[in-house]
Amino acid sequence: MMEAAANIRLPGSAPYEYPIFIQESYAGLAQILRERPGKLFVISQKGLESVLDLFFRESGVPRDRLYLIEQGEENKHLNQLGEVYNWLIQSGIDRSSSIIAPGGGVVGDFAGFVASTILRGVPFIQIPTTLLASVDSSVGGKVAVNADFGKNMVGSFYHPAFVYCNVSVFSTLPEDEWSCGFAEIVKHSFLEETSRDLNYLEQNVQNIRKPEILSLVIRDNVRFKASIVSQDEKEAGLRSILNLGHTTAHALESITHYKKFSHGQAVSRGLVTALLLSEKTGLSATDRERMLSLMQKLALPLDTAGFGAAELLEHMKFDKKNTGGQIRFVLLEKPGKPVFGIPITAEEFENAWSAQKRLFG
Repeated sequence: MMEAAANIRLPGSAPYEYPIFIQESYAGLAQILRERPGKLFVISQKGLESVLDLFFRESGVPRDRLYLIEQGEENKHLNQLGEVYNWLIQSGIDRSSSIIAPGGGVVGDFAGFVASTILRGVPFIQIPTTLLASVDSSVGGKVAVNADFGKNMVGSFYHPAFVYCNVSVFSTLPEDEWSCGFAEIVKHSFLEETSRDLNYLEQNVQNIRKPEILSLVIRDNVRFKASIVSQDEKEAGLRSILNLGHTTAHALESITHYKKFSHGQAVSRGLVTALLLSEKTGLSATDRERMLSLMQKLALPLDTAGFGAAELLEHMKFDKKNTGGQIRFVLLEKPGKPVFGIPITAEEFENAWSAQKRLFG
């Protein structure tokens, strides 16, 4: 019997729970899938041939029900949905079927949204194949597609039957994908109340890619995110802290039509902005420098990428966290002490963005 790294437990009259497995092959997945009823449909993306070969070979899932979307965040768009729905219907999907989503965050979000809406909802299974997806988008039940004027503007909360992470596939990731995952891991370490994760990262930053260390980092990250989601599934309050760095990040992604930056690369830059703005909420210069130092040791991008504050502010108008047209940020009082819903003026953002440009280009 495999031990799950974490379970999501949601409050309410009908608590929902699902396991998150961290393994080093897909052999355990084959065992679980044999027990599931109905047809299995796989939605993934092009460019993952070697990972998909391994997935199909070890999981025992048939290849004849595979749908591939194009690579890139721009393809996680509501305009892509019609063709996928028609393919599923023509292929005989019914309510006993399951949709499996091997891939990164784009695949998980897109396939999860499809699963949540086809036949008013069929089970789906998250199979994160990137470090970023394993610690972020695969956990927590957010599924969505993009609209022309904003990321994840059309979506729902829809939890997977389970999450299965095979860490062996990460060895094939290019450098920018490692950076993506590290950005989200760092974000969680800034938020974690005891600073245990932050201390552990600082102590093991040189060896973080070793499987035994990486598995522990992933485990701690999913447990942290699970604990937050369990307390606030639909982002009514506490879950908002997971958006640390995301206000700037989503503006960067939107302004470039999701083509220039990966999500993690945008979040990394957004974390810097949030740390600089957190002077407003009492974050000390010592703590800020400590956190920036960790990001530098992980070779994360910290610069402004040549964009001006005014053009980013224009795109921030469409951020989901805004209230009454006012831009709001998640900031830090100190490591492990986030505050959410903090209103930021255009002048405050412009000053922070200018400081970021002076420091990192």
